[in-house]
Amino acid sequence: MIRLRQVALIAPDLDPVVDELRSAFGIEVCFHDPGVAEFGLRNALLLVGDQFIEVLSPVADDTTAGRLLAKRGGPCGYMVIHEVDDLDARIDHLVTHDVRVIWAGDFPGIRGRHLHPRDVGGAIVSLDEPVPAGSWRWGGPGWPSMSTPAGCAVDAISGVTLAADDPAAMRDRWTALGIAESVQFIRAGVRGEGVDGVELHTTDRTRVGERVEIGGVIFTLG
Repeated sequence: MIRLRQVALIAPDLDPVVDELRSAFGIEVCFHDPGVAEFGLRNALLLVGDQFIEVLSPVADDTTAGRLLAKRGGPCGYMVIHEVDDLDARIDHLVTHDVRVIWAGDFPGIRGRHLHPRDVGGAIVSLDEPVPAGSWRWGGPGWPSMSTPAGCAVDAISGVTLAADDPAAMRDRWTALGIAESVQFIRAGVRGEGVDGVELHTTDRTRVGERVEIGGVIFTLG
C-alpha cells in the first residue's frame, strides 16, 4: 500500500502562507513540530481530512530548503510524503534503482526515509510507515480528535502536480520507483522542476474547478 499523506511547501515567511491556506479553504493548524528544527526549519501542519498540508520556513542559514527558495525564486512546493505499509521492502527496491536515502528516522509509532531528490527527480520524497496504519505522528497528538471547522471547504488531498523538464521521463522514473501514486507530471516553466500544484477535494461543489495560488503552488479544487 502507498498513499499520499502529506504535502510540504517552503516559504521565507511561514505565517502569511498559513493564513492564506486557512482563509481560502477553512482548514486549521493542528500542530507545530519542534522536530523540524533539526533541519533548520519551523513549520505548521494544517489538517485536511486525515491528510496534511505542511508549511515550512528556514530559521537557519544554508539549509536545503533555503537553497530551494533561492533556486526557484520564492515560495514553492517542497516535499511529497507517502504513507506505506512495507517500508523495508520499498527501500530495498529503491536501492536497486540507485536511490540514496538522505535521512532516516525511527520513532515510536512511525519510521520515515527521505529520498535523495537527485536520484528521484523533482522533489524530496519521503516514505513513512506508521504503526498502527493510518496514524500519523507528524500531525501531532491532537489531530485525530479535531472536529471539522465550520466553513471548511475541503476534505482530502487528491494529488500533486510535479513540473519536470522532461515530464515523460520523470513519470517513468517515479513509476519504476513505485512512488508515482497520486502524482501527475507537467512541463516545467521558468521556475524549473518542482512541486507546482496540489489538488484538493472540495465538499462545496460550487467551487469545483477553482484555482488559487498560495505559497507559489496552484491549489485546484475538484
